[in-house]
Amino acid sequence: MITWSLKRTLAAGGTLAAAGAIAAGATAATGPTGHAAAAKKVTRSGVDGVKLGMTYAQLRSAGRVGPIHPGCELGGPNTRGARLRAPLRGNVDFSQTAARRVTNITITGGASARGVHVGSTRRAVKRAFPKVRFDHSTDETFGLTLAKVPRGGGGRLQFAVDVKSKRVTLIGVPFIAFCE
Repeated sequence: MITWSLKRTLAAGGTLAAAGAIAAGATAATGPTGHAAAAKKVTRSGVDGVKLGMTYAQLRSAGRVGPIHPGCELGGPNTRGARLRAPLRGNVDFSQTAARRVTNITITGGASARGVHVGSTRRAVKRAFPKVRFDHSTDETFGLTLAKVPRGGGGRLQFAVDVKSKRVTLIGVPFIAFCE
């Protein structure tokens, strides 16, 4: 026979176990630090299934990009681009040929390269990619310093670092295309 105090102890223990299970599930969904689930991985060849050289048809059928639209006017009359689909934010530029292959990817959120994501500091870029070179030729024109990662230093990547805040605002594979 279970006494009233034992029932209360078991009920409290069950409640604590359920709370622990809920907390464990929340930690798994948000990650150990309490932040959102892990960002997608940026590599020298692409990000989360969007790879350089893939065709628009392949990406659209896989649900990785939105509808194709006219690209930057500075690229010529036949340029095309498309937005990345969630959880990624950014856009993809395509070649001017009929196959419409990915030429570059610009990421504005939802992915990181060696832990460096949009909002990371300049110091974080330097730690993750020791061979990075900072190009200050765009500082006055665009207000951005380009951090170029060479192939031998972890990939053909670029990071746009805001001149004032010293934080990453864009990630480009293999480069950041400027338009506007």
